[in-house]
Amino acid sequence: MSLFSLRKTPPSSPATDPMASASAGAKAVGASQTPHPLDAVTGGAFSAPTSGDRAARVRAWLLTEPTWEVMNEVFKELSQRDRGAAKPLKEKLDELRRQKAQEHIGVEWAQKAETLIGQSRMNLADALAWQRDAARAGAPLSREPLAGLKVALSERVKAIEDLQDRVQVKRESAVLMAQRIEVLSTKSWREAQSSAQALRDDVAEWQKQATELTADPQWASVEPKFPPMLDASRQQLQLVWDAFEAALATAVAADADPQAALPAVPVWADELRQARGETVEVVASQDAQAHKERREKAVAELERVLAVLEKEVGQGHGKATPKAAADVRAVLKSQGRLLGPDLEAKAHAVLAQAGELEDWQRWRADQLREELVKKAEALLAPPEGQRMGGRKLQETLRALREQWKTTDQGGQANHALWKRFDEACTLAHKQVEVWLTQVRQQAEAHKAQRLALIEELKAWTVAHTGQSDWKVQIRDLHAFSERWREAGHLSEKAFAELQPQWKEAMHLAHAGLEVAQSQSVARRRQMIEEATAMGASPALRIDAVKELQGRWQAEAHTVPLERKLEQKLWEAFRKPIDEAFQRKSSEREKAATALNEHDQRVLDAARALDAACAAGDAQQIRSAQQALERALRGEAEAPAVLASAETRAESPKSEPAGEAASAPDAGDAAAASDADDTTAAPEAPAPAPVPAAPARKLVAMRGDDRPGMKKTEPAGRDDRRGPGGRDARDGRDARGPRGAWAESRPPRSAPGHATPRLGDAAFRAQRQAIEHAEATMRKLAAQAHGEVLTQLVNAWEKRDPSAVPAAQALGGRVTAAARSAWTSALGGAASPVPAEALLRLEMAAEVPTPAEQLDARRQLQLQLLTRRHDAPPSDTWGHDLAKVLSGAYDAGAARRVQNVLKVLLRR
Repeated sequence: MSLFSLRKTPPSSPATDPMASASAGAKAVGASQTPHPLDAVTGGAFSAPTSGDRAARVRAWLLTEPTWEVMNEVFKELSQRDRGAAKPLKEKLDELRRQKAQEHIGVEWAQKAETLIGQSRMNLADALAWQRDAARAGAPLSREPLAGLKVALSERVKAIEDLQDRVQVKRESAVLMAQRIEVLSTKSWREAQSSAQALRDDVAEWQKQATELTADPQWASVEPKFPPMLDASRQQLQLVWDAFEAALATAVAADADPQAALPAVPVWADELRQARGETVEVVASQDAQAHKERREKAVAELERVLAVLEKEVGQGHGKATPKAAADVRAVLKSQGRLLGPDLEAKAHAVLAQAGELEDWQRWRADQLREELVKKAEALLAPPEGQRMGGRKLQETLRALREQWKTTDQGGQANHALWKRFDEACTLAHKQVEVWLTQVRQQAEAHKAQRLALIEELKAWTVAHTGQSDWKVQIRDLHAFSERWREAGHLSEKAFAELQPQWKEAMHLAHAGLEVAQSQSVARRRQMIEEATAMGASPALRIDAVKELQGRWQAEAHTVPLERKLEQKLWEAFRKPIDEAFQRKSSEREKAATALNEHDQRVLDAARALDAACAAGDAQQIRSAQQALERALRGEAEAPAVLASAETRAESPKSEPAGEAASAPDAGDAAAASDADDTTAAPEAPAPAPVPAAPARKLVAMRGDDRPGMKKTEPAGRDDRRGPGGRDARDGRDARGPRGAWAESRPPRSAPGHATPRLGDAAFRAQRQAIEHAEATMRKLAAQAHGEVLTQLVNAWEKRDPSAVPAAQALGGRVTAAARSAWTSALGGAASPVPAEALLRLEMAAEVPTPAEQLDARRQLQLQLLTRRHDAPPSDTWGHDLAKVLSGAYDAGAARRVQNVLKVLLRR
């Protein structure tokens, strides 16, 4: 009978809460009278009175090694009753899961190891990386079959490395044998002949051992640089030996036959010549020259490689130093007899420094490795509260291994430290495995959630087929999109698999909505065409417009569109209707603002005033202002007067300087305006009298209900009638006085003289014309003021009293007595400019004094404080100026006088 068939409904006990205490669990178990079906299987673990007894019986039952299914069933039942007693069972199940996962990983890495071992040409880097990657993946390297595969891989790697070391040894032995042959060439040929047989045997033995190396089964797995290295050594040794044998045979033949050719070895040739009795002086000189050239060449080559080695040693480079040192050693071996003792000693000293540098780099590499080992071991027992997360721990381990790989480059490996480092990283990676398991479980849950969401969307699509409540459907589809977006993280591969399915389901769900929206867009475009035709028609029907807008609103409420598209269509729909209404409004405004006879007269007078301002003639401006004033009062202006004003404005001015000079300053604008009104009056014809309109009987009036007013008095009427009502539109009272023309205006129209209402265009034109005229008058006054100052300074420079400007030009600030004093001062002899008078003028005008005169001005101010009964400089500035003008002209003083008079004459 199956264990699953023995499961029954657990007894209704109040102590089924997993957070209940052990005593409560014991009471619950004791209260249950019916034995649990699994109690006999577990040896009484369910019927034990206490939690400790239940845990002990579970441990005893686990020693019997029950099956996975039975343990899983017992854990499900016992964890609901007592979690403390179920803890050993949970640990056992977790251990079995880890073992199962490790077995699966072990099979995978065992296949990879067998593949590496079975290759005829094995890459050493792949073989060395297998153990590291397997430990990182969590494979059980201490259990079979991985343990045996690990040993087999290590043995094969060791065999390949031994073969590579033997190749290097053979290369060095070939170099030493070539050096032996070369040394024999410097000795007697008879000595070389005696050693030839031993050398021949050594060369043959070397060639035999080299052939054995190439026949080794592991020869295909050595690094690519070693076979060419062995072949080059073999060829070089064979060439040296063949040349030695040929030279030795030539020497033996030359010794037997005096007529035979001499060998190419210089020492042997000299020996044979001496044996024949020949002179060797010429030959000796030639040999000396050749020896000198070889010596120079050897010295240059050694200095070149020695400079490279010194540079690398000085910069502390580690990778290039061994190669540079090897080049120096090779030159010393091949050309050592040609070098001097000093240069050879220097080369040995630099080689010793390079060796020290290599030793220091090896020590520094071990230091870095020890630091990496400490960091890796610190990951196993982190401080409280500083435990890393799974991803961060994984990245840290990866970074540590990359740093170890970087440290190993260019130096010898330290296998003891590597073993400690690798074990620490392997143990720390177990935490990463747990995290990866959780991540995989979460990914599976997220994937299942997304698949369920796709199925739910498909079911929703089938359920809503044929419905037309598009707003509800849009909300539902938006909710589906939000749920998909918040469904949890997936890997790129899994997301790439699910995303096309989701898009297809969403496309099917949007099919009906898209059809309805396309039809709605077509209907709206048709309504846009109707609105365009309606706006283009001359007569705009309001009822048709309202009916069309109602249809648009109904369509917008029925089928919603994307916001930007809907706004674009709405703007296209309302544009022709808005233009039609604007056209109608503008026509109505044009009809309402048609100019009457009074407005036309005001506009003509405003244009004449603008023309006079453009001409820059003050007299013409005043005349045009008077004409505009009469037009505003409603008095009929003779056409000849306006024509003459426009003619004067358009004609060129004969004396612009004189008009500008006669213009008053800004302070006396009102007085000058009054004076010009009297002089300009005779030029204009008397206006025709306007008959007064008969007074109309007051039938009804509205009382003035403003605070403080009597309700029996009539309320104020519209002030947009003539000059008396302009203030209501202009709003100038709040900004203060408006200049001379405003003060010279006559009072408001008397009772019985009603002026017609101005239109908007005429009102704005006359206001702008008046403001422009006032600004022009101020500008002309400023120009006249500047010319007056220039004339006064020129009169001082020329000492000409007649050149002093007239009193009217100087303005109201200058009295006749002051002007008389100035002319008297200019008529007398020139004396030095009094500095005190200049300072008093600057104090009166309150203008700054030059820097070099500041101390004098302060001293004068202190003196004036003691003279209480003297007049201040502001009252005596005319007398002070006369003192200055009595002095000689000075450019600096003239500039100071101009700055003072700019202020004093305008006040």
